[in-house]
Amino acid sequence: MLDFNNIITITLKELQDARRNRWYLIYVLVFTGLSLALAWLGMTGLGDYGLAGFGRTAASIINIVLLVVPLMGLTLGAISLAGERERSTLLYLLAQPVTQLEVLLGKYIGLAIALFSALVLGFGISGILITLQGGSAEINIYLLMVLLAFMLALVCLSIGFLISSMVRKGSTAVSIALFTWLLLLVFGDLGLMGTSIVLNLGVDQLFTLTLLNPMQIFKIAAILNIRGSLEVLGPAGIYALRTYGPQLLPGLVAVLAAWTLVPMSLAYFSFRRTGAL
Repeated sequence: MLDFNNIITITLKELQDARRNRWYLIYVLVFTGLSLALAWLGMTGLGDYGLAGFGRTAASIINIVLLVVPLMGLTLGAISLAGERERSTLLYLLAQPVTQLEVLLGKYIGLAIALFSALVLGFGISGILITLQGGSAEINIYLLMVLLAFMLALVCLSIGFLISSMVRKGSTAVSIALFTWLLLLVFGDLGLMGTSIVLNLGVDQLFTLTLLNPMQIFKIAAILNIRGSLEVLGPAGIYALRTYGPQLLPGLVAVLAAWTLVPMSLAYFSFRRTGAL
């Protein structure tokens, strides 16, 4: 049976470690700075795509989220177990009256809160700027973008934990996480187009292939949230909207949730096998 006091203690420890992690601080500063810059440009009228206020900023920030948020989740998750295993602190932690599941959940929740704090800071400062400039239209779009970005962060954090549970050195885990990040980026729009041409895939097969990349799932959901249509994604986007209609956005959120749970479950089984060794 889980001891929630142990989980909370490990969560608080992980939050303290995150605040001292220079890479986490760099990620926060970069994401916040870019979000603020995009909000400022949006409010001055640059890059007008027919959106205003929060909606325009949400549209502009999609690519920033795709670049920075997965990198944050993957690297922080990758170093979580492997880093402590390499320093032998994980061995000391597991020698205490805690279970491996409590350690895993405590670490995951702590890093999830740290990622959420980073997103709230970036989106929050941008939102304050937009509100002060009088562009409070479409705030619901902006808030849903924050939720989608957080779900993407959780997915990448789960994948990072899976990587961390399988390797012994922190440097190796981070290297694999960076390679995974690059792979997800390459397997984006251009990668999908190239694959569809080489394999002569139909639009239904292309859309199914898209669901294998959580970054693409986030992108589709974000565009659908902002525009209400997917014409900008070409035939695959039109096919998806016509096939699933109003159930498409909830379905994409459910797929992101599955992308979070499956790697984390695999990480638990792998962690049970490897432990602190």
